[in-house]
Amino acid sequence: MPRIVSLLPSTTEWVHALGLESDLVGVTFECDTPPDPRVGRAVVVGGLDTAGLAPGEIDALVRAKVAAGEDLYTLDADAMARLAPEVVLTQDLCRVCALPADAAREAVEAIGCPGTVLTFDPHTLAQVLDGATEVAAACGAADAGTALRGALQARLDAVAAAVDRKPRPRVLVLEWTDPPFVAGHWVPDLVTAAGGVPVLARAGERSVAMSWDDVRPAVRAVDAVLVAPCGYGLADAVTQAHTVVDVLGADLPAGCAVHAVDAGGFVTRPGPRVVDAVEALAAAWHPAAASAAGVTPRPGVVAAVRPA
Repeated sequence: MPRIVSLLPSTTEWVHALGLESDLVGVTFECDTPPDPRVGRAVVVGGLDTAGLAPGEIDALVRAKVAAGEDLYTLDADAMARLAPEVVLTQDLCRVCALPADAAREAVEAIGCPGTVLTFDPHTLAQVLDGATEVAAACGAADAGTALRGALQARLDAVAAAVDRKPRPRVLVLEWTDPPFVAGHWVPDLVTAAGGVPVLARAGERSVAMSWDDVRPAVRAVDAVLVAPCGYGLADAVTQAHTVVDVLGADLPAGCAVHAVDAGGFVTRPGPRVVDAVEALAAAWHPAAASAAGVTPRPGVVAAVRPA
């Protein structure tokens, strides 16, 4: 099997899910699952230190860096040269989320590696699941990829059967809270797969920054709000969800549920755990149907902040 360097937390998870972790020699500072791929491997990408910053401060920092033409991520070319990877997994979807593919290609060319650079840029849920087959094919393990994708699709099919013909709540997903961003890309598909109807978002399109005044009219007609701050775990998402409840106040309908989700691990990271998110959201919005169908949500993915 080839020597693999993963420049994305999501592709690191795909490598592990495919059973190829013994061939993984380099990762990023953000690769944290499972359980910590940074242990015993080279960390070839660093990024901004945002520890202790509030969402608004992070947004301001990123905007300032981008406006100044500064890099948000740094690649250790010397480490890449020592590793001599045969497969490099990267992305071009979002320069705020990870190192762009051009930087990876330039590094591979500069160090003279004959490596394959796979650019993983999913925009829909189906394309996220295609990560199983794309990463597997690049690493010479096509059969494992086909089997993994089939297993993940079977779990989605089970959820679809559970929520079929059930009333679908209208759901607003906030991917950031200061300023509010309405989640895009594959996140609307997650809502649909879990038995909801996404509001103010279109599957496959980019997340959209709005003002709270833009959001309020839509909120008055929703059944649920999901706070899914990009890069944050469940505890921080719960904190931000309470802030959202306070900000929206009386604009939240009386029966509107507000949930928080571990977005950094299960929603905005396009890896195999997006299926866990679908199962957990289905159980949150359709508890009786999910239970009756044997859909068992993974603990610690979703938390209720404001019951319906």
